[in-house]
Amino acid sequence: MTLIACFIGGLLLGVLAEQVWHRTRDRPTPSRSVDAMAGDAGPPRRRRRGRRIAAFSLVALVVLGLIVAGSGYLYARSQFNRIEKVPVGEELVGGSDGTNYLLVGTDNRPGVAGNRSDTILVLRTVGDTSTIMSIPRDLLVTIPGRDGEHRINAAYSDGPAQLIRTVQQTLRVPIDRYVEINFVSFGGLVDALGGVTIDFPFPASDSKSGLDIARAGPQRLNGDQALAYVRSRTYTEIKDGRPVTDPTADLGRVQRQQTFLRTVLGEAGRSRNPFKLAEIGRSLRKGLKIDDDMTLVDALRFARNMGRFDPETVVPPTTATRTSGGASVLVLQDPAAGAVLGLFRS
Repeated sequence: MTLIACFIGGLLLGVLAEQVWHRTRDRPTPSRSVDAMAGDAGPPRRRRRGRRIAAFSLVALVVLGLIVAGSGYLYARSQFNRIEKVPVGEELVGGSDGTNYLLVGTDNRPGVAGNRSDTILVLRTVGDTSTIMSIPRDLLVTIPGRDGEHRINAAYSDGPAQLIRTVQQTLRVPIDRYVEINFVSFGGLVDALGGVTIDFPFPASDSKSGLDIARAGPQRLNGDQALAYVRSRTYTEIKDGRPVTDPTADLGRVQRQQTFLRTVLGEAGRSRNPFKLAEIGRSLRKGLKIDDDMTLVDALRFARNMGRFDPETVVPPTTATRTSGGASVLVLQDPAAGAVLGLFRS
């Protein structure tokens, strides 16, 4: 949005400069006596020359601004065109009000086969408000084209299109846009930003993910530390000198990932250093996959929304149970779950 706004602003400044120049050039000179003009012929000429110089300077600045904005726009478009596009546009049906983004956070690493979704979210934006719904990976659902019921995570294993179909047909939540975020690659984006600041209410650690925050308060994390933060499944805080493991488990991890994404995209959007922006662009495209119908404006709007919104988080109520094979799964609690899903259906 910033680049486009600069471009439009530059055009407006150009029109303004042209108007200033013509008004200055065409302004009539007041009638004066020959003696008066002879007495102060110098200053009016200098004033007219000064106005011309000021007008030319303004035009030069506008032209320079247009060149910079135009170059920035072309660079942004070139980086956008290199983001991997997922061929799911035909699956996206959308809704009549607001925008629903299906966000999938992955922990896919080189050398590890198969698709693994770490987080499944639906972000809904309507005007200046937003709500985000976490869909548990162990939620038991009907997957189109498969017999019986399966974890929703299995739908993503069949590919993004299958996950979109499952969310739309089984949960009846329309999807407008698809965004896939690789948390491993986002570690490089964090380093491109020079780190990100996360506020920790208490000292926190997780021996499994490698998280180790010795002090409470705002902490600047590098890429490796940020990855340990979003990966943490046994997040443990030191409260009153005692270790307390996060009782919310998967929900707590999802909320930390939301905090991380908002912070990263917010800091990326505030940067004005052209060299840093170039590095941010390269890192960002490595960690993203988007639907093949998404435009550059759509992508900028998504990044802006993630950076500025602090969405309310909701989770459809579920009950833990086991399948006939003994696997632990979650099933929706109706009608309470239907009320939550209804927030995303209009």
